[in-house]
Amino acid sequence: MKIALVTGGSRGIGQAIAENLARQGMLVAITYSTNSDAAQKVVEKIRFAGGKAFALQVNIGSVPEIHKMFQQLDAELQKLTGAREFDILVNNAGTQGWSTVAETDEKEFDRLFEINTKGTFFVTQQALTRLRDHGRIITISSGSSKRPAPQLSVYAMTKAALSAMTLVLAADLGARGIAVNTVAPGWTATDINAEARKSEELVRRVSEMTAMGRLGTADDIAGVVGFLASGDSGWITGQYIEASGGYRLVIPTVPVAR
Repeated sequence: MKIALVTGGSRGIGQAIAENLARQGMLVAITYSTNSDAAQKVVEKIRFAGGKAFALQVNIGSVPEIHKMFQQLDAELQKLTGAREFDILVNNAGTQGWSTVAETDEKEFDRLFEINTKGTFFVTQQALTRLRDHGRIITISSGSSKRPAPQLSVYAMTKAALSAMTLVLAADLGARGIAVNTVAPGWTATDINAEARKSEELVRRVSEMTAMGRLGTADDIAGVVGFLASGDSGWITGQYIEASGGYRLVIPTVPVAR
């Protein structure tokens, strides 16, 4: 049985990824930050469907807590499987921030980099000695990392840094057969952007600029990750895969004045 660790797996895209991997027959460990009830509901949903899962709490922005989480993961895997190794790491945990360069203060800058970049880096570092050969590392970035809006200045920077990490790791781990890739969602309907999606005008404009004519869903992203975690994807590594339904491929028609 393959084993996957999905950070930030208690809601949204992370939850959909955890459920997808469980349907593939994997034992799935998810992490959560503060909402233990939400995490337990995901675990129970997976178990009710016949899968195997458990949850671990961690403040992804704290390196000591990351170390503690991996100790707990080691103990749980040793109990369940007789070994601490696993096969798939999905770096999904993260947070969003809305501010321009001029509006961003040091506290907000540090918060975003600690969670999105520093946390992901040190989770991955801890995973390296535990990942089996021919495993997978899949990091969730954002389409904003290549096409940033001014209001997502620091958030876009944190996600762009993850693309560089993917390239470094893909080169470093190729000899072990470990494939490392980035998945960059476009506009995806999750609770993290629920407030922004209250604007019908915004949803309409984004949909019009998307080739497939709608916002994405968490399951859309989970399907891409599920493929990259499967045995069929071993020859794909070091790639930035945008899963956006063709966002910004379409230019809305502007009425011509006559």
